Amino acid sequence: MESQKICEGDYVLLYLDQRRTYLVRVESGKTFHTHKGFVNFDDLIGRAYGERVSSSLGVEFIVLKPLLRDYILKSIRKTQIIYPKDIALIIMFSGIGPGSRVVEAGTGTGALTTALAHYVRPNGKVYSYELREEFLKAAEKNIKRAGLAGFVELKNKDVTAGIEERDVDAVVLDLATPWLIVPRAYVSLKPSGTMISFSPTIDQVVKTVEALEAENFVDVETVECLMRGMQIARGKTRPQTLMTAHTGYITFARKALKPA
Repeated sequence: MESQKICEGDYVLLYLDQRRTYLVRVESGKTFHTHKGFVNFDDLIGRAYGERVSSSLGVEFIVLKPLLRDYILKSIRKTQIIYPKDIALIIMFSGIGPGSRVVEAGTGTGALTTALAHYVRPNGKVYSYELREEFLKAAEKNIKRAGLAGFVELKNKDVTAGIEERDVDAVVLDLATPWLIVPRAYVSLKPSGTMISFSPTIDQVVKTVEALEAENFVDVETVECLMRGMQIARGKTRPQTLMTAHTGYITFARKALKPA
């Protein structure tokens, strides 16, 4: 069973309020400074998650165990990330789980990669292609911070030149020209495997869907996920004024075998 005590080297989420949280690594002899005073890491080691700790100014923080979404939303960013609302749909529609082998193209800084790795463990693998080396370096740091490096193989290669893996369970694309990869995804996938593409514009979606249908993919579907938070207060409950609306379109498809 995973320890519920905070240890040297653990990442913790220091919670001040819903808008101010800090993902930090616990290192003995060091402190974390905020506008509400500093927190001494030595005061955290050996304590239980969920406990309260006071800063040097007497301000209370709650020490929480980070969730997958914390690692994603607080990742080191070199590019725009895919948001958890879209990642959740991608994971569900892809059908992946423990033991799955997944090809991802367009690593960026590894937000989606981190989520995919989380769900394929303990004996699956994510093979992630990215052309820009500086993005891969940031992604590697984010994936290691989440403790998932053992389930990811980062590849500094151009996926348009080909996908090396075969008989994979899913191919997930976050690229400007996903339709160019559709024939290569078809070859890489096992029969009935899934292909998922995330695109910000509808023109990209149309080209991708046309390519999927031409390549003998079936069950092709495109969705958009909108998530609106609620402001909760007795007698004043209403939708929040601001929301993250359009982020992208998600297209899903399944590989069918071609007629003999």
